[in-house]
Amino acid sequence: MKRIAIQGEIGSFHDIAAHQYFEGEQIQIICCATFEQVFENIKRDPTVIGMLAIENTIAGSLLHNYDLLRMSGTTVVGEHKLHIQHSICCLPDDGWETVQEVHSHPVALMQCRDFLANHPGIKAVEAEDTAGSAQYIAEHGCKGWAAICHAEAARHYGLKVLQDSIEDNKHNFTRFLVVSSPHKADFLRPLEHTCKSSLVFSLPHDEGSLSKVLTILSFYSINLTKIQSLPIIGHEWEYMFYVDVTYDNLTRYRQAIDAIMPLTKELKILGEYKEN
Repeated sequence: MKRIAIQGEIGSFHDIAAHQYFEGEQIQIICCATFEQVFENIKRDPTVIGMLAIENTIAGSLLHNYDLLRMSGTTVVGEHKLHIQHSICCLPDDGWETVQEVHSHPVALMQCRDFLANHPGIKAVEAEDTAGSAQYIAEHGCKGWAAICHAEAARHYGLKVLQDSIEDNKHNFTRFLVVSSPHKADFLRPLEHTCKSSLVFSLPHDEGSLSKVLTILSFYSINLTKIQSLPIIGHEWEYMFYVDVTYDNLTRYRQAIDAIMPLTKELKILGEYKEN
């Protein structure tokens, strides 16, 4: 049985993503309050696998998770893209007439802004977790409270779904990364089946330094799918570049990495995996 550490509670989007990614396998979910705790679980027990959100098509990148990933010593072994759908739910005895406030994670509230604007009588309250809000309402019998979460979470905690698919944008997806101890990586994904890689590097503060790296990647037919820059604390105007690339030929990819190595500083391969 695989043990998967996630940020959030049972029924959260991380939980749903983990079950979809490991569909057909027996898994045990380890619920963590923070992403730091996810990596602490892997450090404490190298057999634990982590699942963490890295970007959303509406809210953008989770910048803090990039830093955690770089410093954790773990390896990315997979990715999963989840369609994010929000529902509003409450206790079985409550309804539209009795609900006075709705609790959820700030990002979920932001993604349901139009829905909330159409219900001005319901006060939006920020919470730590979508599924955690549903769990709290169910366990404490909070009459007049509602939660915005996935319908699966509502069903899990015995709540009534008042309305499904209340998100503003129906093309709302979150990309999750599957991470593990480097020693476990080869058992989770055969290297010969990989076609995507996540890299991080910094560059000298020279004119055209990033352009040179991108030109080399293009020469070796490496496709750049994402680039994210984060400032290096204490080094003004210097940045870490987090880059996702895809490739058809593992040998050409390796050659490209060797070619850009002298042009970069602190180049690190965060993981090589199969594109989802």
